[in-house]
Amino acid sequence: MGAIFRREMSTFFTSPIAYVFLSAFYLFSGFFFVNGTLAYATSDMSGVFSSIFLVLIFLIPLMTMKMLSEEKKQRTDQGLLTAPISITSIVLGKYFAAMILYTIGISMFLVYALILEFFGSVSWSIVLSNFVALWFLGAAFVAVTLFISSLTENQIIAAVVGFLALMIFYLLDSIATMIPVKFISTILTNLSFYSKYNEFVNGLFNLSSVLYFISAAVVFNFLTVRVFEKRRWS
Repeated sequence: MGAIFRREMSTFFTSPIAYVFLSAFYLFSGFFFVNGTLAYATSDMSGVFSSIFLVLIFLIPLMTMKMLSEEKKQRTDQGLLTAPISITSIVLGKYFAAMILYTIGISMFLVYALILEFFGSVSWSIVLSNFVALWFLGAAFVAVTLFISSLTENQIIAAVVGFLALMIFYLLDSIATMIPVKFISTILTNLSFYSKYNEFVNGLFNLSSVLYFISAAVVFNFLTVRVFEKRRWS
C-alpha cells in the first residue's frame, strides 16, 4: 500500500491536479472567509464551513476522476492487478493519497481560525468540530467518486457522474419533501449528507453522523475493491 500511496502523491504533484484543486479550494474558501466572516467583523466561521459544501461537490470529482479511470484507459491497471499486492491495498493506497491532498486543502480553515484568534476570541471547540465534520464528509465524498472512477476509463465521464452522485446526496432532503410516503421520505432524509453535515455547522456534534460518513466511506471503498476483483478474474 505504501508504494501505491507514494506513487499517487507523486502523480498529484507532478501533474496539475493538486495545484488546480488546492488553488480552487483556497480561492473559494478565502472568498467565503472574507465575505462571510471578516466583512461582518465576527469570529463565527459557520457560514464558511456551510458554503464550502457545494464547492466540494465540484472539486472532489475533479481530484479523483483519473485516479482509476486513467489506469483502465492506459491498461496500467493490468500491472497492478497482477502485482503481488492485495486489491484492498491498491484501493486504500489511492484513497489515502487523495485524503492527504484533501486534508492539505481543508487545513486552511485552521489558518483562518488563527487569523481570527489574532484579532479576537475564537471558539476552538466549534471550529475543530466543524473541521472534523468537514474531514469525514470529504472521506465519504472521496470514496464515492473513487468508486465511480473505477467504473469507467473516461475521466470526463468519471468527473460528471461523480458530480451528479454527490449532488444527489446533497439534494436528498429536497427530494424527501416531495415523497408522499412517510417511511421512504424518512429514509432519504437519513441518507442525506448535507443534513448530517449541517448539524455540525449549527454547533451539534453528532456521533451518529460521524459514523454515517465513516460507513459511507467503508461501503464505497469496498465496492471499489469488488470492481477490481471482478476485473482481475474476468
